[in-house]
Amino acid sequence: MAFVDQAQVELKAGKGGDGIVSFRHEKFVAMGGPFGGDGGHGGSIYLKVDEGLRTLMDFRYNRHFKAQSGGKGGTKGMTGASAEDKVIYVPQGTIVTDADAGEFLGDMVYEGQTLLVARGGRGGRGNIHFATPANPAPELSENGEPGQVRHIKLELRVLADVGLVGFPSAGKSTLLSVVSNAKPKIAAYHFTTINPNIGMVRLPDDRDFVMADLPGLIEGASEGVGLGFQFLRHVERTRVILHLVDMSGIEGQDPYTQYRKILTELAQYDETILERPQIVVATKMDMPYSEGLYEDFVRQVKADSGLKTEPKIMAISAVTHQGVDELLRETADMLDKAPVPESYKLEEETDSDDKLYKYEEKEADISVDWNDELKCWLISGPEVEKLAAMTNLQREATVMRFARQLRHMGVDDKLREAGAKDGDDVRINNTNFVFEYSD
Repeated sequence: MAFVDQAQVELKAGKGGDGIVSFRHEKFVAMGGPFGGDGGHGGSIYLKVDEGLRTLMDFRYNRHFKAQSGGKGGTKGMTGASAEDKVIYVPQGTIVTDADAGEFLGDMVYEGQTLLVARGGRGGRGNIHFATPANPAPELSENGEPGQVRHIKLELRVLADVGLVGFPSAGKSTLLSVVSNAKPKIAAYHFTTINPNIGMVRLPDDRDFVMADLPGLIEGASEGVGLGFQFLRHVERTRVILHLVDMSGIEGQDPYTQYRKILTELAQYDETILERPQIVVATKMDMPYSEGLYEDFVRQVKADSGLKTEPKIMAISAVTHQGVDELLRETADMLDKAPVPESYKLEEETDSDDKLYKYEEKEADISVDWNDELKCWLISGPEVEKLAAMTNLQREATVMRFARQLRHMGVDDKLREAGAKDGDDVRINNTNFVFEYSD
């Protein structure tokens, strides 16, 4: 199965049900009055964490999600049926952003965590709500509010306690295959691992942790070279880093030079990564020249580790299992003391139930422009477009109410300032509603 860690989807929440115009007709109820009910709420769309998912593969071909609309209101003041909310499951570690506005919406970290990403529209009011002493039998009702339409970007950052970093062919996949039941691809060429592999490591003392074998880094990865960002976004989540360095000398590279290059790429991507607990793991100690290279490497790291605190250095051979058990015990000990990364923490909610609400008068965001193609004035803006969508244009009373609301929002003044003349056609954006301007 392909590993998909980025996806963009379109969400459309359900429209609210329409309110209706109805009157009470009962034998012993004189002047029964309005009795039209409200529409039901449209369904909202939620994301929910499912720890059984590992990738965003489900969104590779299914990119459009739609919730149901609310039911229409009924007679006798009955409210229409509200639609069920739609739940979309995502893996742990999914970061959600608004693709259009670039706004951060949430970080899906914990099992069962939910996030509202598209709000369903409220139901329109029936004529039972519009009765006044001046108009006891109104023929007014509202259409349901449109549901929120949103394009969101999903980005998966693998959740693992321990991350294996290092140059390609440093032995990361081999180590993971030895200490867990994971079966990553292992071969004698670079970039054998192009997607993160995850395994559960269990120690004899019943401690366990999740280890991720991450794709190999090369110089320039922080600028997108090689697998670049595809790797680095996943290392952000790890609590302890095992930095694997090849001691075989087969590649003709000095181990210390490779070690410092990896530190440079990590620091250029995110300096805070280097502040996390780290073990430097010298690998392939079963090779002929590894002992001499290891002694030089330890001396160089102790002289200048490139880290704020001197890291622990351990030597292993995943093939012969030399030093592997000691490495796992030391890793588990570090995890017991390692702090939780900021990316795991949800924003703290205030304990106080008291909230202060202040009224701030805000002018409606309305624009008026002449459209040469349509030969009319085009009115656009979220408030006026929403108002038009909720207006029942089949009834004269609601059209007159709509005209009064437009005047109150300042549309008449904006048309006058823009140079509109009597008889000019005016259209509300995203609707077929056209009316004639009269000063």
